[in-house]
Amino acid sequence: MELSEEERERLGDIVRLQPTKNKELQERWDVDSGSEVHQYLENHLKEYYYRDENSYICATAEAADLLGIETSTEDDDGNPSILRVPELEAQAFAVVAGPDDRSESVVSVLNKIRAEFDVDPEAGDVRRALQSLRRKGVVEVIYRTVPTFKLLVERDSVDVKVV
Repeated sequence: MELSEEERERLGDIVRLQPTKNKELQERWDVDSGSEVHQYLENHLKEYYYRDENSYICATAEAADLLGIETSTEDDDGNPSILRVPELEAQAFAVVAGPDDRSESVVSVLNKIRAEFDVDPEAGDVRRALQSLRRKGVVEVIYRTVPTFKLLVERDSVDVKVV
């Protein structure tokens, strides 16, 4: 199947951001709803994506091969060695508590991002960024009074690429 330029770009987003959700793709593609994302996937990229056991959107190996994007990004211990993420996720990764530190709240990470990068994201956006990093296997959630977050991996063991 021959893909249009838009289809190739959107498929590339899926390959780079996987596992991802309709909401992340909705924001990235600037479409009105998660339903619109789902319809696009089904109508244009059905052969190149699937939903994992948690219903997250993932690209098939064929999709990555077609686009020439390397997806094998784990080290010998199974930890991610390359992380392809949007800018806010890269910023959250850069400031969230390390693996040996006490986990911290979304508000704490938000304040660190504001101070470090001179940006003003919404708390909900930071929460989504941290949850996306959790799905990618580099952040863990520790439930205290509120959910708190910290890295599962050493920061310098992962090459972060903003997509």
